[in-house]
Amino acid sequence: MKFLKYNLLFFLFVFFNVSLLASGSQDPAVVHGRVVDSEGGVPVPFVNIQVAGTTKGTFTDENGYYRLPNIPPGEQRLMASAMGYETVYRNIDIQAAELVAVDFIVNADALELGTVLVTASPTASGFRYQSDMSFFGESLQKRSEASFGEMLDGEPGIAMRSNGSAPARPVIRGMDGDRILILEHGERMGDVSESGSGHSLAMDPLSANRVEVVKGPASLMYGSSALGGVINLMTADIPEDWSAGTSGVVSAHGATVNNMGAGFARFTHGSPTWAASGRLAFRSAGDIMTPEGIMPGTYMDQFDGAFGLGIDRNKLNGGVSISANNQVYGLPEFLDDPYESVEVRQRRYGMQGRFSYNRQGFFDKAQLRFNATHLDQKEVEIDIGEGFIDEDVELSHYKYAFSSTLTLQHRPVWIFDRGAFGVNLHGHNLDIGGDEAYTPGERRANAGFFTFQEIPLSGLWRLQAGLRIDALYTAALANEIFPEADESMSSVNITGSVGLNYRPANNVEVGGQIARAHRNPMVEELFANGPHLCSGVYELGSIDLRDEIGHGVDIFVRWTTGRTAVEIAGFFNQYNNYIIFGPTGNIDQESMLPVFHYLGDAARFFGGELASSVNISSTLRIEASLDYVNARRTGGEREYLPFIPPLRLRTELFYDLESVWVSASMRSVSSQERVAPEEETTGGYTILGMAAGYRIDYGGRHVLMLRADNILDKKYRDHLSRVEDRQFPMPGRNLSLAYRFYF
Repeated sequence: MKFLKYNLLFFLFVFFNVSLLASGSQDPAVVHGRVVDSEGGVPVPFVNIQVAGTTKGTFTDENGYYRLPNIPPGEQRLMASAMGYETVYRNIDIQAAELVAVDFIVNADALELGTVLVTASPTASGFRYQSDMSFFGESLQKRSEASFGEMLDGEPGIAMRSNGSAPARPVIRGMDGDRILILEHGERMGDVSESGSGHSLAMDPLSANRVEVVKGPASLMYGSSALGGVINLMTADIPEDWSAGTSGVVSAHGATVNNMGAGFARFTHGSPTWAASGRLAFRSAGDIMTPEGIMPGTYMDQFDGAFGLGIDRNKLNGGVSISANNQVYGLPEFLDDPYESVEVRQRRYGMQGRFSYNRQGFFDKAQLRFNATHLDQKEVEIDIGEGFIDEDVELSHYKYAFSSTLTLQHRPVWIFDRGAFGVNLHGHNLDIGGDEAYTPGERRANAGFFTFQEIPLSGLWRLQAGLRIDALYTAALANEIFPEADESMSSVNITGSVGLNYRPANNVEVGGQIARAHRNPMVEELFANGPHLCSGVYELGSIDLRDEIGHGVDIFVRWTTGRTAVEIAGFFNQYNNYIIFGPTGNIDQESMLPVFHYLGDAARFFGGELASSVNISSTLRIEASLDYVNARRTGGEREYLPFIPPLRLRTELFYDLESVWVSASMRSVSSQERVAPEEETTGGYTILGMAAGYRIDYGGRHVLMLRADNILDKKYRDHLSRVEDRQFPMPGRNLSLAYRFYF
C-alpha cells in the first residue's frame, strides 16, 4: 500500500511538471495597476476593469488598485469603465507568464454623473437592480404642469390619480397611497396626500430642480411599505454645488385651459466655504375647461417659498433650510349644483437639513438627513345663497411630522463592495376634527434599522442585498366624532430584497430584484365611517384588517447603441391581505355620496413597460413607450381590482437643431373593461400634442417653450379620475407657454 501511495504521488509530481513544461510560453499573465482621476490624481474605487470581448474582469479597491490574473498571451484590449467617468481603453501586448503594470487615468463625465440615481442606492454605485428614471433641467421644463401627477403622467409605468388639477398624484404600476412613497430629498413630506384623492402634494412643481423615480421594490432606506416604488422630489433649497458669486434661475409659465399663471425665482450666492439660497413660487388658475364646458371647483392658488444655507468645510458639508407652502384649491363636489362647492385650504411649514461627513477608517462617510413639518389643512364646504355665503369646516387635519435618516457608508471589505448601515426614524401626530370627521386621529412612531450591501460576483455579475427591521407603535386619537377611540398596537416588521445586475457587454444591462414588503393599515382604513367631501365618497373602514404582506419580482433589460436605446421591464407582485378601496354600489342617503369600503383579500399584480428611443439622424429622434398592468383578487374572489390603468401607448417625434426644437406626440389609451364590481368601464381614446422650444445663450441661458395639448379638443375620460361624475371629461385643448432663464 505504501508502495502504491508513493508511486501515485511521484506520478502526480511528474505529470504536473511535465504539464508545465509542455505549456511553455503559453502561461497566462497577470495585469495589475491603479486607476486615478485626471483632476488631482485621486484614486477611483469600483472601476470595472475588463478584457474587451471576454468575461474576464475585476473591480478596483478603495485605493484604486486592481489585479487581473489569468490573462492569455497575445494582443489584448483592456477597458476601464465606471458610472460618472468616460470609458478608457488600453491596447497591450501580453507575454507568457508576464506581470504587466497598466495604469488608467479617467476623466469625469458630467452627463454620466447626472444619470446616477441616489434614490436607488445609498452609495450611488450606479448599478441598477430595477427600472428607474430621472428628470432635471430642460426635461423638467418640457413637463411644466400644475401638479406632479400631471407632470409625470404618461411616463412608462406612471399614471395619475386625478380629482382636479391641484390634487393630481402619481400612481406607479397601478399602486397608490403609501405603497409608493413621495419624498422630499429622501424624507417623508409630512402632508396627507397619500390618504385621499382630494389631497394634494405640498410642493409646487416649479420648486423642484430634479425628480427621481424608482419603480418596483424601493430601497429599504425609505420604508417597509414601498413595494410600488419611490418618487423623490429634490430642490436646491440647501446649496450643494456652487461657485463664487450669484447665480440662479427665473421662470414663468402660463396655460389657457384654466387661465393659469405661474412664476418662480431662485437665487444662490456663494463664497468658498458657504452659500445662501432663496426661492419663491406662485401659481394661480381658474376652473378647467373641458370639451363640454367648464369643470367647476377645479381652481387653485398656491404660494411656495424657502430659504437655505449651505457649508463646505472640507470633511463636513451640508446645510439647513426652512420652507412654507400655502394652497387653496377647489374640488368638484356636486357638478349640477352651482351653489355648493368644496374648498381645501392647506398650509405646510417645514425645516430640513442634510449633512455629510468624510473621515478615515472603515466607516468613511456619514450622512444625516431630517425633515420636520407642520401641516394645517381644512376642507371647507361653501353654500352660496341670496346675499350670504355660509362656510363650514367639515374636516380638518392638524399634523406634526418628523422624518430622519442616518446612513454610515463603509469601505469594501472581504466579499463586500461599498455598502451602508443606517437608521430611519419617522412619525407623526395627526389630529382630525371638523363637523364630518370620518376617522379618529393617529399617533405613529417608527424606528427602522437597515443595511444595504453589494457583492461583486465577477466582472459581469453583481449582487445587491438589503434588510430592514422596523419597530412600529401606532395609536388612535379620540375626537368629537370618535370619543372612545383608544386602540393602539405595536409590531416588528422585517423586510428585505435581493437583486442581481448583469452586464455581458458595454451596451447591455440586465437587472432583477426580489423583495418582501410589510405595510400596516392606515387610520382611515381601520376606522373610516363617514362622508369624505374631499374625495367625494362615503368611506367605510374595517377594524379587522390585517397587515399587508407583499412579495415582488422585478426585472429589466436595457440595450443601447450609438443610435438606439431600448428598455424592457416586467414585474409580478403577490399580496397577502391586500387592502382594497372600492365602490359598493350603494349611496349614503344623508350625504348622497357613493359608498366606498376598505376590505382585505389576496391579490396579485403583473405587467411591464417598454421604452425605446431611436436617433434617426443627428437632428431627428423618435421615442415610443408602452405599459400595461393587470391586477385582480386571488383569495375568495377572482374579481379585478379598482382603479387600474389600462394599456397605454405613447410616441413622440423630436427634431432638434440645438437652438430650436420641435416635437409631435400621440398618446393612445385602450378601453378599460377589466373593472371591479360596481366600477364603471371607460372607453379608449387618442390625443395629440405638439411642442416647440427656443434656446439662446446671451447673458445666461434662455429657454422658451410653447406646447399644445389635446390639439383636437378630444372628449375623453381617464380611468383613474376620481371626479364624482364618472362621465365628466378631462381637460380640453390647451396652449402652454413656459420661459426659463439661467444665470
